[in-house]
Amino acid sequence: MIELLTDPAAWAGLLTLVVLEIVLGIDNLIFIAILAEKLPPHQRDRARVIGLGLALLMRLALLSVISWLVTLTTPLFTVAGFGFSGRDLILLFGGLFLLYKATSELHERLEGVPTAGPVNTAYASFSLVVAQIVVLDAVFSLDAVITAVGMVDQLPVMMAAVVISIGIMLLASKPLTRFVNAHPTVVMLCLSFLLMIGLSLVAEGLGFHLPKGYLYAAIGFSILIEFFNQWARRNQVRQQALRPLRERTAETVLRLLGGRRHGGSAAPHEAVDTPAEAPAFAPEERHMVSGVLSLAERSVRSIMTPRTDISWIDIEADADALRAQLLDTPHSLLPVCRGSLDAVLGVGRGTDLLAALMTDGRIADSGAHLRAPIHLPEATPVMRAIDVLRHARGQLALVNDEYGVLKGVVTPIDVLEAIAGEFPDEDEGLEIQALAPGRWAVAGSADLHQLERTLETTGLVSEDDRYSSVAGLLLAHFGRLPRPDEVLRHEDIELRVQAVDGQRIRSVLVSRLAPEAAAGPAD
Repeated sequence: MIELLTDPAAWAGLLTLVVLEIVLGIDNLIFIAILAEKLPPHQRDRARVIGLGLALLMRLALLSVISWLVTLTTPLFTVAGFGFSGRDLILLFGGLFLLYKATSELHERLEGVPTAGPVNTAYASFSLVVAQIVVLDAVFSLDAVITAVGMVDQLPVMMAAVVISIGIMLLASKPLTRFVNAHPTVVMLCLSFLLMIGLSLVAEGLGFHLPKGYLYAAIGFSILIEFFNQWARRNQVRQQALRPLRERTAETVLRLLGGRRHGGSAAPHEAVDTPAEAPAFAPEERHMVSGVLSLAERSVRSIMTPRTDISWIDIEADADALRAQLLDTPHSLLPVCRGSLDAVLGVGRGTDLLAALMTDGRIADSGAHLRAPIHLPEATPVMRAIDVLRHARGQLALVNDEYGVLKGVVTPIDVLEAIAGEFPDEDEGLEIQALAPGRWAVAGSADLHQLERTLETTGLVSEDDRYSSVAGLLLAHFGRLPRPDEVLRHEDIELRVQAVDGQRIRSVLVSRLAPEAAAGPAD
């Protein structure tokens, strides 16, 4: 024993044999990882330890009966001129087992059969998995022991190399298993390796010697390619992570809901090869979810009722005119002003204002019928406006620009319309009306977010919040007030100006163009 410790050749043989044992055991370890994945999570570590422990015991047992192992190379019988020894039979049946098991695992993954999942998944039996590991250990242990016998003459050196290699693999088993199972392409690659090894064992059992160098060179080259593949995928994920998390989450949710963007970047073969499936969610449901996901990115300016559409009360007007206005208006809350919208005195409820008018013959500029106005800057986020309206107890809020000029009003109904679409009052009409399939009559004041959801497209809304209506989009595009029949094209969407009143775009005709028309120049 002391001679072995002082023999440099023994140490060199030990180091070389440890490396070779690890190389030969990696295949065993990968297959154990794939089999252990079929077990419940709390049993996987135990299966790996048992599998590697059995491999150690088998290799030590085979080494201890090395004299018997050598006799396995003696032919037992001959078939068609080929002599089969015990070693040949073990390699042949072991290779066939590897081919069968790797092929069945590949079939499960290619056909989409789940191998792991939630708690109610039907896991494999622990005893069945351990039995498969035992058979696999027998095949790989014999190969490893034969390699050891062919390289080193000293039995203690062989046993030490086996113990060290199994110990290293035992330490690396859990992180290697975690990595393999977290990367589906690596699992497919490992199963392909097992097919190659199984084929080589069958060939060895039939008497055809395949140089192991060719086999390991192919495996090494495949691992190098997979390394580059994982590196590229990691960089792609890193680039995706640079995009806002909210944007990525919104796209994922909408994709799960079945929303399909017209003019999007879908693969050309998708429409041909993929059969059309009925969407799991109705368009209205997808639109509402889209409205909720985009709400936090919008300012109160994009959902408010603009100044030109505000119904308001002028206390300097004639009493009969005020009475008729209050009786005809469908709005319950109205700004009360003196002379113009820029002189807001407060906000009054229609019934209270009518009662004050009937009692006193006029509406006073102060009193219980007026509430102090709530002001919001036009750049206020919608989520902040919701919080303000929640504590306003049913009151509307006035929206002002940076110079204090009233730009519009916002109510809970405006927030609801931003999510679920239009809810027109009695004195209003739908701003987006379907005329025919692929044609819509759209008001110039229509919300661009709502139009995008209706058309199932993107890119109409201003990225810097410079405009929020169809009229704002057209004015920004032309840089002036467009004339009737002037056209703006966006992908396969055409916006044609229909009516212009003074300095205001009243209506626009929106059409979805045929593919050949969308490819041509705009009018």
